[in-house]
Amino acid sequence: MSRFVRWPAAVAAMLLLAGCGGGSSGGGDGDDTAAPSTPAASGTSSDLPASLTGQQLHWGHCKGTSDSPAPDRSWQCATLKAPLDWSKPAGRTIDLALIRSKAEGNDRIGSLLFNFGGPGGSGVSTMPAYAPTVAALHKRYDLVSWDPRGVGRSEGVRCRSDKAIQAAESVDATPDTPAEEKAYLADAADFGKGCQKAAGSLMAHVSTTDSARDMDLVRLVLGDTKMHYFGISYGTELGGVYAHLFPKNVGRMILDAVVDPSADSVGQSLNQTRGFQRALDDYLKSTGQDPDQGSRKIAALLERLDAKPLATSSGRKLTQTLAVTGIVLPLYSQASWPSLTSALDKAESGDGSGLLTLADGYNERDASGHYATTTHSQRLISCLDDKERPTPAQAEKLLPEFEKVSPVFGDFMGWDTAGWCHDWPVAGEYDTPEVSAPGAAPVLVVGNTGDPATPYEGAAKMAAELGRGVGVELTWKGEGHGSYGSGSDCVDSTVDAYLLDGTVPKDGKVCS
Repeated sequence: MSRFVRWPAAVAAMLLLAGCGGGSSGGGDGDDTAAPSTPAASGTSSDLPASLTGQQLHWGHCKGTSDSPAPDRSWQCATLKAPLDWSKPAGRTIDLALIRSKAEGNDRIGSLLFNFGGPGGSGVSTMPAYAPTVAALHKRYDLVSWDPRGVGRSEGVRCRSDKAIQAAESVDATPDTPAEEKAYLADAADFGKGCQKAAGSLMAHVSTTDSARDMDLVRLVLGDTKMHYFGISYGTELGGVYAHLFPKNVGRMILDAVVDPSADSVGQSLNQTRGFQRALDDYLKSTGQDPDQGSRKIAALLERLDAKPLATSSGRKLTQTLAVTGIVLPLYSQASWPSLTSALDKAESGDGSGLLTLADGYNERDASGHYATTTHSQRLISCLDDKERPTPAQAEKLLPEFEKVSPVFGDFMGWDTAGWCHDWPVAGEYDTPEVSAPGAAPVLVVGNTGDPATPYEGAAKMAAELGRGVGVELTWKGEGHGSYGSGSDCVDSTVDAYLLDGTVPKDGKVCS
């Protein structure tokens, strides 16, 4: 079972047309960067101990792992100390892994911090792969990213073994009988217990608010007076929360593929159901099919899989849940639509191999059967954020609404509202994130009309909640998850002009 992750590592790799081959935080010979001797302007560093504000980052060569080879020597890695509990900044600390590549030109503006979403995506792994997309920005900015707390090299959490993950493939995420519902909920509860055992005390301190406070410590220790930031997907929610907490520290901020901050967890699930169905409709139109008829055909395939999974060349079975996941992955990028056509054609012919391969890509399963942990961290973070926890009975009442929105994704996403954080060991923090940021510098909010995972409507909601004079909306009439670097010269030049020159576009600008 897996919620449709916002810009997970596997999706990022696909969209970047490159593997997310990054390094881990690590030592080695390199230069040391000291924190500024005085607190940055408008910050809250006076409340923090000198052991945090005065720490030095020992930048060295990035170390690779068996899963993620080291990037080239233009990249450096370091470890930052941050409080485990931000309400006790002088208490126990945790390690946060950072990566950077220094500005290539002489006219340096400062650091540009990236978050690629998830939540749960590794910035340390993704940043080197994304660098070619932001080559124009690299001339004047140090490109910087990090693994947020609970992710990857920053106290990353594995809630379940590879063997147990594969065994859970047989659990029906759209239960039709009491027995299937019992198994579905038991599996969800077991996952939470695994997270609790692996994370320990960290489990209550991996929220978006915690990470936003980490970001300001990163800014301070890097020596930047202002936070220049590029957030993608969930990274837009994180950026909005940062702007609310530290409005006077906001520099030039881009939020691309925007999460709707006004929607609670059920609302977010409905938004994604609508977004993926919209993307599927556009895909079906591109192949000459009627969207309604095409969706009904796919829904019928999923019903057959619910009753009898398909055989694959690997010997594993393609279940209904894996098939839905496989359909989701190529909808993140229009360039991947042909792979969906091939996989669906194979499935209609009785071979589930194509959809299983796509599902494995989304679930970050390699050929040896090893799974990465993006979805583990995502669940850990989102279940700490989300206060709303629908019961199974409430989820069943929601099903007709979800199924009306999408005959393909509705059932899966409706049940997910109850299963995702079922019997979770810690309570959620809020119904919706607070992102109002009066007094902040303009924040450029970029929405894509065809975005499946963070539907276009969220951009207007984010801009409005940031506040008048702060949220500035830019629209791209495109397809896929995200806008910058996706083929629009209009979007890229507008974003570049803002980040490089401080030129704020007219609110409501549209790029076709």
